[in-house]
Amino acid sequence: MTHDDGCGFALRPRVGFLGVGWIGRHRMDAMLQTGVVEAVALVDPSDEMAESALAVAPKAERVATLDDLLNFGLDGIVIATPSAAHAEQTIHALRRGVAVFCQKPLGRSAAEVRQVVAAARTADRLLAVDMSYRFTDAMRRAKTLIRSGELGRVFAADLVFHNAYGPDKPWFYDRDLSGGGCVMDLGVHLVDMALWALDFPHVTGVASRLLAQGKPLLRNDRNVEDYAVATLDLADGAIVRIACSWRLHAGQEADISASFFGTGGGVSVHNVDGSFYDFIAERHNGTTRMTLAKPPDDWGGRAAQDWAGRLAKGERFDPAIEQFADVAGVLDLIYGR
Repeated sequence: MTHDDGCGFALRPRVGFLGVGWIGRHRMDAMLQTGVVEAVALVDPSDEMAESALAVAPKAERVATLDDLLNFGLDGIVIATPSAAHAEQTIHALRRGVAVFCQKPLGRSAAEVRQVVAAARTADRLLAVDMSYRFTDAMRRAKTLIRSGELGRVFAADLVFHNAYGPDKPWFYDRDLSGGGCVMDLGVHLVDMALWALDFPHVTGVASRLLAQGKPLLRNDRNVEDYAVATLDLADGAIVRIACSWRLHAGQEADISASFFGTGGGVSVHNVDGSFYDFIAERHNGTTRMTLAKPPDDWGGRAAQDWAGRLAKGERFDPAIEQFADVAGVLDLIYGR
């Protein structure tokens, strides 16, 4: 979406930023690097975070609330706040006619996500979620290979995201605020990567085990899981297995991988030496392997840049956002909801 300045020149979309902590600030940096949007205003309770963001966007104004942001007549808003607020804040912005780029999860349940998607459809505004691993070169190469048919019929996939640390914000451990533990935080990426790479097949069944501090998590337990495994049965007979955790003794900072096995070969994506940022993609054939992608790959802000570019082109509601309701539905099943 662009404006006309009255002299025939197109102006950049005006964007506000709700939350400029580490992720929000990083996404702001990435968007502004493209030069296609203008940072108009921001909200953050931390003086330190706000001042750091204003150093990058000195013409932006710091305000106190979401409504203060929306009163600037924005074209788009970036939401990087605690999970409990995502759905409500996104719907509020959409109803004011403002496009949204939101951190994951879009909602704490499939019902919340469907409400957000419905609001975007009604408002006819561009809505996107920061599912950043889709934008790694390694995962894109893997998806292209899978979709090409070169691997034959893909019948199995294994995806892992183990983190040697846990979140440092208390709300992550409050089920009402977070919607869940490591599955909501990390497993959402695994479910999304699997379904996205396989062109969103229908999930016919889900079996899962959730643990907290090494003990089974009971349905009515107020704790959140810090270890989880799940098996997804797909309509075509394929099986997807995922595992994720916080504070696992993994011997490195993180263990992240996504492997897909077909009747004609396999492909895997995995992080390098525990890195959260460096990934390798390899094509497998029996005992041989061929590298498809390797570091360096500056991918962290690509999802944000993609949304900014689409906003600048004037794009509106994209039905592909409905995929996130499918992902949220699988998370509900993992949680037994």
